[in-house]
Order: sequence, then C-alpha cells, then structure tokens
Amino acid sequence: MKPAASLDRGLHRRLVDGLYLEAMVMADEARAYFDMRERPDAEADDPLRRVAFACESLKVTTRLMHIIAWLLSQRAWQRGELADAEMLDEKYRLGHATTSDPALCATFPFAARALIDGSQDLYERVARLQDRMARPRAQAEPNPARALMDRLNAAF
Repeated sequence: MKPAASLDRGLHRRLVDGLYLEAMVMADEARAYFDMRERPDAEADDPLRRVAFACESLKVTTRLMHIIAWLLSQRAWQRGELADAEMLDEKYRLGHATTSDPALCATFPFAARALIDGSQDLYERVARLQDRMARPRAQAEPNPARALMDRLNAAF
C-alpha cells in the first residue's frame, strides 16, 4: 500500500506544503513568545504556575516538532528519497503528543492559549491526514456524489 494511496499526488503535495508552512510559522511564533516569557517581568508568578507554564511550552514545542518531522518525511517520500515500504515504518509516523489540560490553560495569557490551542488543532489535523492516507481507497469513506453518479449510470 502506498502511503498516500487514497490521495491525489498533487493534492498530497499541496496539503503537505501548506501544513509545513503553517507549522513552521507557528513554531517561530511559539519560540518568540516562550523566549519572551522566560525573561523576568513585572508580574511575579508563583512557582507552580511557572512550572505549569514551562510544561505547556514544552508540549507545544513537542507537538510542533512531531508535526514538522512527519511533514518532512512526507516531503522526502514525494521526492523519492524514501520508498513506499519505508514509509510504513513506525519511525515515519506522527509521534505521540500529550494534550493540554483546558482548565489549566484557561489561566494562561491569551497569546499562550492561542499557541496551545493552535498547536493542538494542527496536530489533530495532521493526525487525521495521516489516518486518511493510511486507509486504502476501498476503505475510504463513501463519496455521496460518486454514489449518485453510479446510480445514474446504472439507471441509464
């Protein structure tokens, strides 16, 4: 089974390129934001809150690095640098990323929440894409338009 067997090659390339750009921009934004937050500022947070904030920044970074690594392997496959059989190896699958606690994240500044939510959303979209690509065409969700066309062809 080819890794992108259920996707058109051109569509696969555009999806990967768009997601890669989004992930890189978000990684740069996260780096800039979390670097800025490490500097001492006027508001003194309690130690537990600082640790929780540091953990969330690591979760965001981990999610984004898993996404970027997966997208880079997809690009390598597109260029023929990785064979179809190699892409089935676990090391080329999207790595596991821990989700964030919504109640805890609600206590963070808006910019932090936006980065946390954005990274989770991007990770979930990439995970869905990976799952969709792993399914053979025969197992893909039925296309209602195709079903209608098939019924019309059978009727006439």
